[in-house]
Amino acid sequence: MTRARKHLPCPNAPLVLHSCPMPHLDLQSLQSELNPEQLRAVTTLDGSILIIAGAGSGKTRVITYRIAHMLDSGIPQSQILALTFTNKAAREMEERVKSLTGKKLQNLTVSTFHAFGVRILRADIDKLGWRENFSIYDETDKSSLIKESGRELQFTADTLDVYKIANLFSNIKTGRKNWESANDMYRALYDSYQQGLQLYNAVDFDDLIMLPIKLFHEHPDVLAKYKARYKYIMVDEFQDTSHQQYELMHLLAQNNVAVVGDDDQSIYSWRGADYQNIVQFEKDFPDMQEIRLEQNYRSTETILDAANGVIAHNTNRKDKKLWSGNGGGKPIELFMPENEVAEAEFIAESIQGIAMEETRKYDEFGILMRTNSQSRAIEEALLEANIPYMMSGGTSFFERMEIKDIISYLRVVANHDDDINLLRIINTPRRGIGRSTIAMLNELAKQNASTLWQAMAYFVKDPSGKMSESAKKSLLEFIELIETGRTTLLGGKGLAGKVRQFVDDINYRDYLIGEFQKNEKAVRFKLQNIETLLQSIETWENNPDTDDSGLFNYLNRITLLSRDDIEDDSGKGKVNLMTIHASKGLEFPVVFIAGAEEGLMPHARSVEENNGNVEEERRLFYVAITRARDKLIISSCQKRKKLQAVVECEPSRFLAEIPQHLVECHEIRDEEVSEEQAHDYLAAMLKKFR
Repeated sequence: MTRARKHLPCPNAPLVLHSCPMPHLDLQSLQSELNPEQLRAVTTLDGSILIIAGAGSGKTRVITYRIAHMLDSGIPQSQILALTFTNKAAREMEERVKSLTGKKLQNLTVSTFHAFGVRILRADIDKLGWRENFSIYDETDKSSLIKESGRELQFTADTLDVYKIANLFSNIKTGRKNWESANDMYRALYDSYQQGLQLYNAVDFDDLIMLPIKLFHEHPDVLAKYKARYKYIMVDEFQDTSHQQYELMHLLAQNNVAVVGDDDQSIYSWRGADYQNIVQFEKDFPDMQEIRLEQNYRSTETILDAANGVIAHNTNRKDKKLWSGNGGGKPIELFMPENEVAEAEFIAESIQGIAMEETRKYDEFGILMRTNSQSRAIEEALLEANIPYMMSGGTSFFERMEIKDIISYLRVVANHDDDINLLRIINTPRRGIGRSTIAMLNELAKQNASTLWQAMAYFVKDPSGKMSESAKKSLLEFIELIETGRTTLLGGKGLAGKVRQFVDDINYRDYLIGEFQKNEKAVRFKLQNIETLLQSIETWENNPDTDDSGLFNYLNRITLLSRDDIEDDSGKGKVNLMTIHASKGLEFPVVFIAGAEEGLMPHARSVEENNGNVEEERRLFYVAITRARDKLIISSCQKRKKLQAVVECEPSRFLAEIPQHLVECHEIRDEEVSEEQAHDYLAAMLKKFR
């Protein structure tokens, strides 16, 4: 049966509805902007609702209109809590609501889960034994603390696989794993790591969810305070919530809660996400209403039919079928290059050809890969063809050495007991505090269960002669430098200017010149990075939405920044090269999916770890398909170099799941194969994987 499909305004277009902000979101104005399912999701304010939002179905539009409609209906800003997963998504959501309402919305809470956890802990972490103005350890700090704890317990280098141990600790802390004989040797190390966090008045990223849950369970009065405030809760990307994030939401939620997600786009199980939370939500809120958004405003009918054909092979999912009012569109093109080098050359040449023939800009192209290891050949081909590109997921700005050093100084200024960052900067630039001095500080701190800062203060005044006078002098100069910085940086406004002066006071620029004296280009790059940091601080503190431009607030803010939140205007006019995971939430007129082969899609490791279950890998392929708006080109190599060997490749089983009539098969640089040959080829693949 064919349903009537009304073509409605695109929900993903920039949210500029009128020349001035919409004064009143009455039913008539909502009906003109939303399709019937979107309208129902926006106007159902009371009770619990589950919104299943398919790819490109206007999810963000629904959420922002829903918040605007709440405000227009008289619900106070302070009673609304909207949770999502990236700072970028939270910013976009808040900006769209402001555009709709024309209000500043200073009491509206639109936040990531982790940033909301910080807000809770800032107010009440003392009830759990921490002090105010705690530090948030990133992965680098976490690794340093694990190493320090390992040295104290005399772990050998062979047994101290920091990456493996950090993952284990995260899994233990969040309940994804329990202690067992295979990992029990790390239990004492875990306890030492936890003690170190509290000693240094620090928390790690897992704590930003786990500690608020602990706080709510142990202090019902604190939970009651938040339940009394937040009467309306919304959760975006609900399929990406972990069990702990779900528990945090469930503790806060009363009845008026709306969750928005798509089980077909759940691709983050490896970091704790569980789309089964959708099932749990249905159990915990039995009176909930389910609303499905299936009209896609992004892609052509051909691309959606291909995506529907693939994802239908998953059995554990909500049954839905995306449809489009954008017309049939061009067939999906499948190419089988000889190897990864030929594949990369083909992609580069195709981008040049399509850009010229269809007058497209380079930023209209997306190249999606299953793993970062595929990028080298593609990058080389793009460079050879003089095609500008941007590789997503590179080194974070805040992970660069010089930025990390400056931030470490600021963290020690803010929190003297932060031993990890103190150790990073105590002799950077070099100031005569050698390893023997640091060893003495560590030993004293260990004996007295104190921090390194307290140990330094003791030795500076110690008359026993255990430490040399020159070492004492160096320690005293360092203490005075930090204390002077604290007096300056924590008082009044103008943080950027004060940080600039502090960088001069520690002679950091001279240090860089000395360290990289044979590489003038590296020095210029690092100095420019420091200038970029100072400018970003100035921009942040001058933003009228920044209600607290102090050092503590700035440090917590930058710790919460994830890689996809680093703004980079240089990406304009460049081809977008990224993993499929990094592409989620994005869209491009033309998409290339590279390496559609067994072992890559689905990935061999995922197949092995999941006992042959490929449903998440299929969801990943589905996400890749639905990034394309107009044109989708897939390549599957016949051979690929793995380590030092060249191996024969088989086409991905997912290619055989795309309805045959939607695909055109090509041989690179040869004539297009006939329609009959293409059907025979795909039929053979389908038979192979039955």
